[in-house]
Amino acid sequence: MNSKAVKQFASNMKQVREAKKMSQGDIFRVTGIERAYISNLEAGKQNPTLETIEKIAQALGVEVSELTK
Repeated sequence: MNSKAVKQFASNMKQVREAKKMSQGDIFRVTGIERAYISNLEAGKQNPTLETIEKIAQALGVEVSELTK
């Protein structure tokens, strides 16, 4: 992913999470992905793997495409 894609993913992830009234802690409890890493993802500071994107999409109840569009 290039930095534009990472920033878009970060923005989409945060918007979807907040729209579903979920905390970063909720994502951690469902996926096992550390909350600090989730925070860094939402800040665009980490490049997520496809596996991570899939886990987060599943936890949020959305398709991967909704996070990566």
